[in-house]
Amino acid sequence: MSTENEGNEVPQAPSAPPAPVDAPAVPADSTDSGSVSGAAGPSAAAGPPAAAGSSASGASAASQGHEGAPSAPAHAPSEAAPYGAPHGTSHGTAQHGAPQSASHPAPQAASGAGNWPPPQPPAVPSYATGGGSGSGWGASYHPQEPKPGGRRGGLVAAVLAAALLAGGIGGGVGYWAAERGDSDTNSTTVSAPDTPADLKREPGSVSDIANKALPSVVTIEAQSGGGEGGTGTGFVYDTQGHILTNNHVVASAAEGGKLQVTFSNGKKYAAEVIGRAEGYDVAVIKLKNAPSGLQPLKLGNSDRVAVGDSTIAIGAPFGLSNTVTTGIISAKNRPVTSSDGGQSGKSSYMSALQTDASINPGNSGGPLLDARGAVIGINSAIKPAESGGGLGGQGQSGSIGLGFAIPVNQAKQVAQQLIKTGQPVYPVIGASVSLQQEGANGATISKEAVSGSEPVTPNGPADKAGLKPGDVITKLDDMVIDSGPTLIGQIWTHKPGDKVKITYERDGKEHTVDVTLGQRKGDS
Repeated sequence: MSTENEGNEVPQAPSAPPAPVDAPAVPADSTDSGSVSGAAGPSAAAGPPAAAGSSASGASAASQGHEGAPSAPAHAPSEAAPYGAPHGTSHGTAQHGAPQSASHPAPQAASGAGNWPPPQPPAVPSYATGGGSGSGWGASYHPQEPKPGGRRGGLVAAVLAAALLAGGIGGGVGYWAAERGDSDTNSTTVSAPDTPADLKREPGSVSDIANKALPSVVTIEAQSGGGEGGTGTGFVYDTQGHILTNNHVVASAAEGGKLQVTFSNGKKYAAEVIGRAEGYDVAVIKLKNAPSGLQPLKLGNSDRVAVGDSTIAIGAPFGLSNTVTTGIISAKNRPVTSSDGGQSGKSSYMSALQTDASINPGNSGGPLLDARGAVIGINSAIKPAESGGGLGGQGQSGSIGLGFAIPVNQAKQVAQQLIKTGQPVYPVIGASVSLQQEGANGATISKEAVSGSEPVTPNGPADKAGLKPGDVITKLDDMVIDSGPTLIGQIWTHKPGDKVKITYERDGKEHTVDVTLGQRKGDS
């Protein structure tokens, strides 16, 4: 599966659903679109950049398959909007409570003052059936001005208050009644108790976990030497001030750029890149003047995660820092190939945790927590809807419930390498495999030299195990291998020196061999 990194630039946030009107809707493509990630990663408004172009002949697993990585899929619509929300509107604009058209008068009282219930509304409102030139729910529109005179002002004010206060229905209705001069005092409103005991959050609740984790989650602003940049997320890794994040979040600032880290309390600190692993999409940065009392997030064990486990994602989607969303683990060991946002033209490979917790551009590098509040993954990529969009101002896509996180066991191992030496170490089998995924039934070892290198490295791990060009690898231990990227992602969950069992096919016959993984240092 090829996906897009979700991640950095911050477009306009979508507004609340519009009030129904009869006026013709403005075509969706007439609105402004937002932009994402880059350093790389998702959104309700636009989608990330395509991964580096793939090579049909293949890339060396020894070189992590960066050359010729498969292209990322198409992105979500550049004007994607939530259900019922208008496209291309700015957060906080009048469309949160746009005035209703005079062609839709307020409901008329039934004959006989107190008749109840009132007449039922139409089963399908005009704006849900394509009335005007709009596209139905969530279509852009130009609200008409209300006719002068009458008492429409009270209704408009009430609608606006309800939209902005999100749940303040008592205040909204009360204001409406006051404007209408309603003297009826027989209110049936019941207020909920507001005592400290009633508002207590139980230990282990989402609120409890979020409140404990938020002080250790940071928003990262990366800026290149040319002034370009974006926003991502990271979290405190240790008390020395190391922050763990995605490579694509900080890649733009790695060469002569600037990094600024903002904590949930608003305090800002300059930071520097300690090390980056492009293939793993992991990076470590460090606060230049780390404060005392840093609280690292606890790291869990991603190997013990089960499908159905609860998840909590924290990040800065579209620059909205300290955002908390929830979901479950939807799948494990999901092979994912993603681009780094265009900084190097290379791809990363992971055997990811899949979650339906909402992850959008800006969430990249943020923690995926379990029900105990322990980190089980680093949010890294999303699968966008299959249309339009792009990164760097060309459009961003938002969450459709398919988010992917780097397992924390792998991320921890890489982080330790980066802190210690500044460069990553990759396990390899010493063979080049095709990165073609369509119609593949395994990872085929290239039959010809790739970039001047032999398809099977002489005296390398694969060569010693008896693997030859043209062999099709179908399993790594018990994991089914359906393509070259899947093989690379699975190999990278191991360490150099690990012994793995490889099943392959040659001339229609199946064979199994043990291979001791070699290593390669640094990105190339």
